[in-house]
Amino acid sequence: MAEKELKPILIITYYWPPSGGAGVQRWLKFSKYLPEYGWRPIIFTPENPDFDLKDHSLLKDLHPQVEVLKFPIWEPYKFFKKLSGQKELKQGQVLEDGRGSLLKAFAISLRGNLFVPDPKRFWIKPSVNYLRDILDVNGIKHVVTTGPPHSMHLIGLKLKYFKPSLIWIADFRDPWSKWEILQKMRISQFIWKKHLRLEQEVLKAADSLLVTSPGAASEFNELGARKIKVITNGFDQKDFAEHENYSSNELFQISHIGMLNEQRSAPKLWEKINQLIEKNSQKRIRVRLTGIISESLKRSLFKYSSLKGKLEITDSLPHKELSAVFAQSDLLLLVQSKTDRKQTQLPGKLFEYLQAKKPILAIGDIQSDMAEILKYTDSGECFSFDDGDGIENFLNAVILGQRAFQFKNIMTFDRSRLTKDLSDWLFEF
Repeated sequence: MAEKELKPILIITYYWPPSGGAGVQRWLKFSKYLPEYGWRPIIFTPENPDFDLKDHSLLKDLHPQVEVLKFPIWEPYKFFKKLSGQKELKQGQVLEDGRGSLLKAFAISLRGNLFVPDPKRFWIKPSVNYLRDILDVNGIKHVVTTGPPHSMHLIGLKLKYFKPSLIWIADFRDPWSKWEILQKMRISQFIWKKHLRLEQEVLKAADSLLVTSPGAASEFNELGARKIKVITNGFDQKDFAEHENYSSNELFQISHIGMLNEQRSAPKLWEKINQLIEKNSQKRIRVRLTGIISESLKRSLFKYSSLKGKLEITDSLPHKELSAVFAQSDLLLLVQSKTDRKQTQLPGKLFEYLQAKKPILAIGDIQSDMAEILKYTDSGECFSFDDGDGIENFLNAVILGQRAFQFKNIMTFDRSRLTKDLSDWLFEF
């Protein structure tokens, strides 16, 4: 019996291997499992993107049924680097590093006001011209754009205008007008209105939005999106097959994976960890921070005398090596960005933390979707930034073995299961 023909789906994404970091994971994993559920992903991505974080180990996740189309992109980052004096633009640190320097502040303001919605805007028109023929030749009826960068959505918008019969799904990994990074780029009122107008065009023209959390769905619903589907990020069991969980009686390791900067600083957390080390001098404790750590945060951590001697800071690791860090850890830290509004984004690393089945101490919005998932899975607890007593009690209970966790419902967030949900939903169109 002949195999059923796979249905083509075009996925437009800026981040694709060898790009590293969180942004690439979502659609790399969806595309890995979509062929199992009847879809043939066609990836459209830049040929020469400008990103600083690379992870060649992710190339192993490319499914043989996935076709990757690469098209040249021009980005103004060389100009920005020269103007700001930065040799590289590390993710999440551009705004922070720009403070204290008039030249850098000017460069950030220029970037925010000249490039709408972002510096990838110069890829929109040539990409649309190229993809028009691709749609017809491949018989593509479904298109997904994933952002940020939100210029990807403008490619989808123009393709939808060109061919109204397309089923266009706009996947928002982060907000647009509600995104704190955008709100801090010193953009003018005129440019801000332009962002709002473009966002509304996307929300009204897309057949549906795909978002990563219930909170994000509520936020986009308030902005007027007509149809929204929630599919969270998740974990891939195959990424963790090589390492079994274990703990050492000789060493208690507290780990954080990912980016930490001033917006993700939690002084009460570090203060209580410092006290924990002081009170348990007879026990070997190590605090391991792996990823992009801002210089200002490093300086603040080094001020804690006991913590300083137990601190191990390492650069970002290839994704395949993170499972070993999880396996060696006894407690995992997760710090949300400080914000005046309700947190609607679920950190991607939350789900890999869950798969590791190690206690999670989270700092952030105690009413957020993240806090609810920790309760749903009984994997840890979320505390507010100023809840020193709660943090201290949790740390003491974990290191003394007085707090048990069930780690239930974890498979809800398995990448293969999430992709099955995505596939079933796509077939409804």
